Amino acid sequence: MNAASKFTGFTLGLAAVFGIALAVGATLGPEPAESAHDAKAHEAMSESEELPAGLMASENGYTLRLDTPQTTAAADLPLRFRILNRDGAPVTSYVRSHDKDLHLIVVRRDMAAFQHVHPVLDQAGAWSVPLDLTRAGDYRVFADFTPDGGKNLTLGADLRVAGNYDAQALPAPSTTAQVGEYTVALNGTVTPGQASKVVLSVSRNGKPVTDLQPYLGAYGHLVALRAADLAYLHVHPEGSPGDGVTPAGPGITFYVDAPSTGDYRLFLDFQHQGVVRTAEFTLSVAGSAPIPAAEPAGHGH
Repeated sequence: MNAASKFTGFTLGLAAVFGIALAVGATLGPEPAESAHDAKAHEAMSESEELPAGLMASENGYTLRLDTPQTTAAADLPLRFRILNRDGAPVTSYVRSHDKDLHLIVVRRDMAAFQHVHPVLDQAGAWSVPLDLTRAGDYRVFADFTPDGGKNLTLGADLRVAGNYDAQALPAPSTTAQVGEYTVALNGTVTPGQASKVVLSVSRNGKPVTDLQPYLGAYGHLVALRAADLAYLHVHPEGSPGDGVTPAGPGITFYVDAPSTGDYRLFLDFQHQGVVRTAEFTLSVAGSAPIPAAEPAGHGH
């Protein structure tokens, strides 16, 4: 084959290839360009979306590191951990929040076991606290803290406790919880995506409790976790003891930020007559549906 024939064959081959490409392009059409409006909306959504707290072990340059992420079921097991900065050095200076430098929440993944404790920090930056881990299973450890010069963070890490695991189903939603002689009633409307006001009212043997004692700078401390993934919700109490406005019961007001619909587990710590008790609720959030008003036994609102 002479040079002219080779050139002609090469040209025809290119034409065939480009013909196929053009045909496919004509069939599928060009990918539509994102409009200015869509681009701005996407940018705004990306900026406004924020991952719920507690789902990551590292955030904003800080890392929660457990010394021993696996242990065997037992009572009074010591847990040691550190909060590391972006250089890998332990953080030793914190801003006090709710009367403590760090709040540690330990919950089994089926939420059948819950502890809210306050570890001790040594000079080297290691935290330590004994835990009741008699019930085996996979736990999530939440460290809620504010590093000196930083913003509040809640980091989460997994703790595996070996032993016989008695997995429990999530309790059905309820607006009342019983803790010994105490009944706690939950009232309010929780709407996903916004701070929703809820009131938890405490009664004892049918009579409203009006002499709650301060606990962690408030008349109650509420932890809320999303059942699907144990996302840690930021819950803010209204008022504070001694401000001349906030009553010492029976109602304790909180603002709950639920990021989505679904089931949530609520744990209320309150103190009365020198003893801290924990009331537990399952809350189902569906759109803007209200939570039915509940009354403590023997007490009308």
